[in-house]
Amino acid sequence: MQFTAISTTQRGLDGLIARDIARRILSGELPPGTILPSEVELGEQLGVSRTALREALKQLTSKGLIESRPKTGTRVRPRTSWNILDAQLLDWMSGMEGTLEMYHQFLDFRRVIEPHATRLAAENATTEQRIELSRVYDELCQRARDFTPEEWVEVDTRFHSLIFQASGNCFYLPFGNLLTTVFKWFISHSSRDGGMCLAEHHQIYKAIMMADGEAAYQASLALMNAKKHRL
Repeated sequence: MQFTAISTTQRGLDGLIARDIARRILSGELPPGTILPSEVELGEQLGVSRTALREALKQLTSKGLIESRPKTGTRVRPRTSWNILDAQLLDWMSGMEGTLEMYHQFLDFRRVIEPHATRLAAENATTEQRIELSRVYDELCQRARDFTPEEWVEVDTRFHSLIFQASGNCFYLPFGNLLTTVFKWFISHSSRDGGMCLAEHHQIYKAIMMADGEAAYQASLALMNAKKHRL
């Protein structure tokens, strides 16, 4: 295991160190159970002071990625211990590819909360939010006709984020922003080879515009269970 030195001329060095190690853990390069090098060795590999390194390790510990124990050293914790909804952790994931296991877990999570959020969006969306949803849906249809993966992912992510924002529920609202990174991972993966589920998106859009909460719930659930979304 070898780490590359991080430039000490940049501000927020401990954050840079934490991000570097976190991305190695999140990508699977450092799988659960991996024992990190000692502070001295790791500091030398990264070219940083022990003070900066310790602060970085504290950040990773607080997010559930690692744990330190006497005699056994610092170990990568199991995925079940990761604080995956931590805003900074999600930001560190930006630009990464998710693992198949994470896609399946995220789909399970979406099945639980997104149909309910979609029902609420149908019932509570403001006029302005319905207008915005119409605009985003029209753009989604355009991207389906002139498909490019990057543009589709961007618009589809906005479509689903807007549903959470339109729910009117303060506990759902953060997901519209917080999960953007994971949505992009998932949508990029599930839309490969043109798997866009546009018909299911249309049913969701139509139900929200008609303020039909039950139809919106069922349409969202149908999207979650669509063959192309079952990975």
